[in-house]
Amino acid sequence: MPEKRPENIAATMVWLTDRLAARGETGRICLVRAAAVSETVAKLSADQAIISAAALFPAVSSDCLSRDQVEAQFGVSVARLTDELVKLDRTRIPGDIPEHGGLGGDQAEALRKMLLTVVGDVRLVLVRLADQLCRMRFLKKSPVAEQRRAATETRIVFAPLANRLGIWQLKWELEDLAFRYLEPEHYRRIARDLRERRKDRETYLGRVQTLLHKELKKAGVSAEISGRPKHIYSIWRKMQSNNLAFEQVLDIRAIRIMVGSVADCYAALGVVHGTLPYIQGEFDDYIATPKENLYQSLHTAVIGPHGKALEIQIRTADMHQHAELGVAAHWQYKEGGKRDSAFEQKVVWLRRLLEPVENDAGEEDFLSRVHSEIFEDRIYAVSPRGDVVDLPMGGTPLDFAYHIHTDIGHRCRGAKVDGRMVPLTYKLANGQQVEILTGKEASPSRDWLIPQLGFLASSRARIKVRSWFRRQDQEQNHRQGRVMLERELSRLGYRKFEHKKLARLLRFGTPEEMYIALGNGEITVLAVAGAIQRSEKPAQKFALKARKAQPGARLGKGKVSVQGVGDLMTGFARCCQPVPPEQIRGYLTQGRGVTVHRDNCGNLLRLLARRPERVLDVSWTGTREDLYPASISVQAYDRSGLVKDVTTLLADEKIRIFSLDTSTDALHNTAEIRLGIEISGLDKLSRVLHRLTSLANVLSAKRDS
Repeated sequence: MPEKRPENIAATMVWLTDRLAARGETGRICLVRAAAVSETVAKLSADQAIISAAALFPAVSSDCLSRDQVEAQFGVSVARLTDELVKLDRTRIPGDIPEHGGLGGDQAEALRKMLLTVVGDVRLVLVRLADQLCRMRFLKKSPVAEQRRAATETRIVFAPLANRLGIWQLKWELEDLAFRYLEPEHYRRIARDLRERRKDRETYLGRVQTLLHKELKKAGVSAEISGRPKHIYSIWRKMQSNNLAFEQVLDIRAIRIMVGSVADCYAALGVVHGTLPYIQGEFDDYIATPKENLYQSLHTAVIGPHGKALEIQIRTADMHQHAELGVAAHWQYKEGGKRDSAFEQKVVWLRRLLEPVENDAGEEDFLSRVHSEIFEDRIYAVSPRGDVVDLPMGGTPLDFAYHIHTDIGHRCRGAKVDGRMVPLTYKLANGQQVEILTGKEASPSRDWLIPQLGFLASSRARIKVRSWFRRQDQEQNHRQGRVMLERELSRLGYRKFEHKKLARLLRFGTPEEMYIALGNGEITVLAVAGAIQRSEKPAQKFALKARKAQPGARLGKGKVSVQGVGDLMTGFARCCQPVPPEQIRGYLTQGRGVTVHRDNCGNLLRLLARRPERVLDVSWTGTREDLYPASISVQAYDRSGLVKDVTTLLADEKIRIFSLDTSTDALHNTAEIRLGIEISGLDKLSRVLHRLTSLANVLSAKRDS
């Protein structure tokens, strides 16, 4: 039977309407969805077969139409595509997705199945993205819970996937709609500001366009100049990440210049910079170094008339088509004809994402790779031979080493960036040249596995390090794991915490299994702080409450609820300075209210023996945003800039220092820094102590008892 030629979309919709006429409300919903999805796919310059399949699959998925009916009318190719889209439609991510967390195991498996479905024909993922966009458009009158779930799914899965595939035409609208439902107040405020300033902005941009058009014409550069659409979520992200007011965001005033060739792009850039002063540090050359999704353009920011900053993009028509459509710009290469390298790179990338990695730990490692490969921005570093290496944003020289070869990563001892030595935690920037210095023997560090220390941004690299430790001698891992545990408990002030209890909290049968898991990198010492935190008060909330004038008012930065007593002043004991979620008790003083101690504080135990009637039950209440005082000490070999490095690290963690004292030992060339800080909880304290230990010359960082 000869293959039938797919009908145009109008004919497809007429045929579909006739078949669904008797299906009532279900048929009407299928028709609305079919029209919306197929129209969106058609705007991506898709071929007729996939447009027809996009219109037909909602009815087949809802059992209003059979595959045989589709094949009889439209042929085998359209029927096959419709089948694949039905499978994709039925592979939904189950359950509620945390707005600020990762996917669970079942959700990660659903995502894997979705990607496996589309890897054979990338056109399918375009239809899935178009379907998600249409779903978001129809949510205006839906319940808030449904809006937020769909918006969260869009923000953490579909918008990043559209970005990675370079389909900005869908990406921007997906992001804006998700923002609209997740942050409605911020969305409405920015949208209102854009509307109110629209006339003035258009007048201003019109003057700039006239000026640039005149100067480009003088230089012999033929160009089309237009204003660039403003995307609300993009504006919000820039306001948040750079702490800017609405008027300070460069994207609000933006111009696009379209020219005929790459040479004209650079010629136009010269004219722009010769006409308007450019802002230093705001130029990006994505033509010489395209983004991972193959996006190409020149970006610059300049000071326009009246001292107003504006952003300018310069690109060719081909670059513009790819920027808007991504892989959809390469439909014509999919069936038969000439293969296109850009299109092939997308398929290779999707297949690589699904490849198993040595010693993959299952769904957790798969999801980590997905987030690293799809949901994060990328940077591009260069080897001494000129090879470009693609790394996740925040990538380090150690990530670079593992990308080159696993053995080079294991033997990495140091690195040079642009000819100068840098620490292995150095954050690489686009275009930097990296040279890796190696030793003779493989010797990874367990610290590399702790994300908060910043050695590795790539999940693939961490899997390789974890694999290396798993292959080491079990007795060595047992011994090293026990040392690591005891050091962490000492650092947190929990030397006497039972190892058996901790093993149970971490879901190990025996302490020995826990030691081995710590030693081989299966878990990190940061899990210890989390387990202790859960054990102290599993269901408690954090903050303090109860003051005479205002029952919910703050005491310093926190509040305590005192049980069985009327409103009393409360304060923290200087001897132990408890932080959530440690178990606490109060001591009723004479004239100073209740002093709150850690449950195991030596001073409290002595008071309990002498005056048990004054010891009260107290508990934490409120939110994690409250802060509590803690004393820490840092021991180090003395050097210039030590105090500056310590205080800079604490500022980076957004921790306030309320006291600082230093002392030095000239004989041994050591220094001790004692700090009073405000901390939100035990997990934050653990992370800060680990980061302090990683500073140059630091011997130890621990909490003072």
